Amino acid sequence: MQHLPDPQPAPAQRHGPEPRSLQLAMKYFWRATMLHCPECGISPVFPPLSRMRKPADLFTPLDGCPRCGYPYTREIGYFLMATWAVSYGISSLFGLAIYLYMEYVLNSSLSAMLWVCVSAVFIFNLLFARHARSYWLAIDHFFDPHVGVQKSDDDDHGGGNVPRRTLPLPPAPDEGGSLDRPAKVAPAETMAPTSTR
Repeated sequence: MQHLPDPQPAPAQRHGPEPRSLQLAMKYFWRATMLHCPECGISPVFPPLSRMRKPADLFTPLDGCPRCGYPYTREIGYFLMATWAVSYGISSLFGLAIYLYMEYVLNSSLSAMLWVCVSAVFIFNLLFARHARSYWLAIDHFFDPHVGVQKSDDDDHGGGNVPRRTLPLPPAPDEGGSLDRPAKVAPAETMAPTSTR
């Protein structure tokens, strides 16, 4: 009788973010460079140019990944850091490199340097806007991943970076509460419906 080895247990399924590493950062960076979802790396972050109906569509990402469901925009103003930090930072370095090249290698005049640097940085910002948003998604996903968060029954804020409501609601005018001591109101789930006749 032949002795078979003990069956190996199935590998545990990952229910959370991968541990941070340089390899993971490079994977997210590559996905952002390709304008793909930072989580699955397959679906695009932006609609194709053929579906663009107005100029704003060029810079507006999809609501989320159609494949894995990863949300691209979490809140209003989410991409402001993409504009201020990523886009302006990289375009400033780009403009500085052009200036230094024109100043020390070409010995150009000041007016020529201004025209070339300003126009080059302007065009670069227009062309780099999609990538800046995609890089911001990758940076945010690397440092604050929002995958694998299990929602409990008493957790109504959805996990992630949406804060719990910690301040009490102000009293309704017909509840008899005052500003010093608000009236106690039962939660909406436990209140019985009232009939109006």
